[in-house]
Amino acid sequence: MYKLCFALICFAFSSSVMAQTNSPGQPEQLPGNGAITIAVSGMDEADGDIYFEEAEREEKNGDLNDALTLFGKAAFEYNNSRKFSRYGASLLRLSNVHFLMEHYTEAEQVILNVALKTYSRIGNRPGQMASYNQLGKIYLAANKLTQSLWFYTQQGILAKQTSNNTSYIDSILGIAQVKIKKKEYSLATKDLNRAESYAKIAKINQFKGQIKAARNTIADRKTLKK
Repeated sequence: MYKLCFALICFAFSSSVMAQTNSPGQPEQLPGNGAITIAVSGMDEADGDIYFEEAEREEKNGDLNDALTLFGKAAFEYNNSRKFSRYGASLLRLSNVHFLMEHYTEAEQVILNVALKTYSRIGNRPGQMASYNQLGKIYLAANKLTQSLWFYTQQGILAKQTSNNTSYIDSILGIAQVKIKKKEYSLATKDLNRAESYAKIAKINQFKGQIKAARNTIADRKTLKK
């Protein structure tokens, strides 16, 4: 079922790229049939909302296979209604469910092949940063540390350019996690201190638990090493 949904998503994305020069309601000429009117239906967006809500509920209940299918359906409907930001959000959630199921290749492909391209095409910077972060997380879990570091770094660069302090701190913490996995504890600690400093200046409190947990991990691993 997932393969079918992913194929539909990819097809929908390809179709939207080919048709993006045609505005909703513009006549399209068909051989022998004159002109027909292409109209974007509001029902597609409404259906997408329904599928998205159901997918969130299934994910919360732990029914991840059903969540995959429903997020895929939501993405397809949002693409049909040209709600590309919602389309990308559905793809991010779809990828994250794969991540939770440890389907790292599938999680990667949803972001690389569809979500990131969509966000880049429509110039959605927050979506691009979220995609970079998701790829950093996927590669970290898959122990592909070079790739993980690269994508967390790209998130940080874009966050700096757009003055997005939350995303910038998030990228620093991702980089710290890579260094912890590489056993570069001193460098990781410097990153954690930097993230904490930025968070205090920006008055952002949401990362306190994450920073504390990372420091505890470093302390535990140093103890085990001794």
